[in-house]
Amino acid sequence: MIDKNVVKKLVDEWLEDKEYFLVDIQISPDDKIVVEIDHADGVWIEDCAELSRFVQEHLDRDQEDYELEVGSAGVGQPFKVAQQYVNNIGKEVEVLDNTGKKIKGILKSVDGNNFVVSVSEKVKVEGKKRPVLQDVDYAFLMDQVKYTKYVISFK
Repeated sequence: MIDKNVVKKLVDEWLEDKEYFLVDIQISPDDKIVVEIDHADGVWIEDCAELSRFVQEHLDRDQEDYELEVGSAGVGQPFKVAQQYVNNIGKEVEVLDNTGKKIKGILKSVDGNNFVVSVSEKVKVEGKKRPVLQDVDYAFLMDQVKYTKYVISFK
């Protein structure tokens, strides 16, 4: 089986002088390698092909046969790395917390492992008969939510 650390080292080497970042590497028992990269402005197919060629040039198919797939982190898929949170500040996201509660709102900020989502909610205000629509901030830890993902909108 191909060593994941070897593939990661190759991918990191290719990414070194680029604005892309690594999202995930998966290697199945039958040596299917899946590499996901991302970029703040999206991923170009030409760059995926270039990374694929780079990895293939450095792995020996005669020593170990493998299948290689290089692509972008899917739109609407859960975030896997902190840089994806940073790239989506100001955009609408959906968070499923560990209690099973879903929250949709604007990703307001990211600081290390923490992030804040702002949600417009009706809030009871003292002195008012009816609830008032206000932005309420919810703070989360990245490793303590089931998922966070970008909300696709066709507006």
